[in-house]
Amino acid sequence: MNAEFIASMEYWEREKGLDREILISAVEDAMVSAAKRAVGPARELRCEIDRKDGDIRAFASLIVVENVTDKQSEISLASAQRFNETAQIGEEIEVEVTPKNFGRIASQNAKQALMQAIRRAEKALVYSEFQDRVGDIVSGEVRGFDRSDVLIDLGKFEALLPNRERVPTEEYQRGERIRCLVKAVQGSDSRSEIILSRRDTEFVLKLFQLEVSEINDGTIEIKSIAREPGFRTKLAVHSRDEKVDPVGACVGLRGQRVKNIVRELNNEKIDIIRWDTEIETYVTNSLAPAQLKRLEIEPEKKRVHILVEPDQLSLAIGRRGQNARLTSILTGWQIDIDAEEEVRVGFEEQVADAVDALATIPGIEKEQADALVHAGLLTLDSLIGVEAEDLADIPGLADHAETVLSAAKAEKERRAGTNTDTPTEESANEFEIGEIKVETTSTPDEEQTAPKTGDE
Repeated sequence: MNAEFIASMEYWEREKGLDREILISAVEDAMVSAAKRAVGPARELRCEIDRKDGDIRAFASLIVVENVTDKQSEISLASAQRFNETAQIGEEIEVEVTPKNFGRIASQNAKQALMQAIRRAEKALVYSEFQDRVGDIVSGEVRGFDRSDVLIDLGKFEALLPNRERVPTEEYQRGERIRCLVKAVQGSDSRSEIILSRRDTEFVLKLFQLEVSEINDGTIEIKSIAREPGFRTKLAVHSRDEKVDPVGACVGLRGQRVKNIVRELNNEKIDIIRWDTEIETYVTNSLAPAQLKRLEIEPEKKRVHILVEPDQLSLAIGRRGQNARLTSILTGWQIDIDAEEEVRVGFEEQVADAVDALATIPGIEKEQADALVHAGLLTLDSLIGVEAEDLADIPGLADHAETVLSAAKAEKERRAGTNTDTPTEESANEFEIGEIKVETTSTPDEEQTAPKTGDE
């Protein structure tokens, strides 16, 4: 057991970097309770492990007296002088009180005491080495799982990737190597735990610092970041050197730099945006490639109301509002996006306009104009191109066909005399209402017929 104990000390010192003297001292302290059961309530009892052979011995401090009344705390002068020739009455000397079977008793408790000492020493070592490494990126191997938490082997130490710090779209396999951010070292010297994270936005920032030298040396500054882990990240960058393009430097030659980061993030989308002091430009850059039509800025409320074309609305908002939401986080402003309503003249409005246009002709009443439009005669030219008999067949115009036709011809002559060069809107050969297109043609030799509509 003694040789095995010394070998264990050497192993933990070599493999884990633990101080062997600290481990042995911890085991010695733990052996005192075992010694008290074997020796009894001796005064100031302590245990000592030989550093060479691993033998465990017990010592007690006894007071030298002439007549012993308490064997647990006193020793006679004659017995004391066997240990120390100069011992005098009243002095306190340390005497070995190791019982014959103490080695067997101690060995039963040594393993448990050793493991407890190792755990305490590891925790203390973790705290001393990692308390100043919070915010660094480390690489480790997936050792196992504790429910939904992941245990990561960092070599000498074991760290924890809690479920709350995992990316929801990622799955890990035993033996897989992953990189994580050291988010915290929880506990104290005697009880510490390394907490890792892959969903923290700081993780993306550190990856860019490692990959983009211009960020690391301060030429390019990351002004803001917004992230939905596993799905999309927006990064606003600014260059302190006018000659350096911040977006191009982060993307890298042929996109190699950002590709390396995207690969590490398991194909999470990354938008690199040029930061700007003007909120209008900043928001426009962030929502690209969506085309924004108009921005209404409310500085006192830190609110931006954006109007886009209807076909750009889904692109600007993004899937499940992701693009707008990340832009709001990135800029720190409330972002509202709406489609600009298009003013379109409906079918009924077009019919009403055509009726009003014909009703302005002297001699044509509005009721008559309404009957003409619903019969497909929408313009002055189309009305002149029909015969009176055709007009008489239209409901409501049987008794007014000649009058209406004469009024139309008179108006035509009047307009022709007023402007012989520029055709009016009514003289056009086509007039559209919704999906109905009316065409009029007339030749001197051919019989004039009533125009046909798309409904016929």
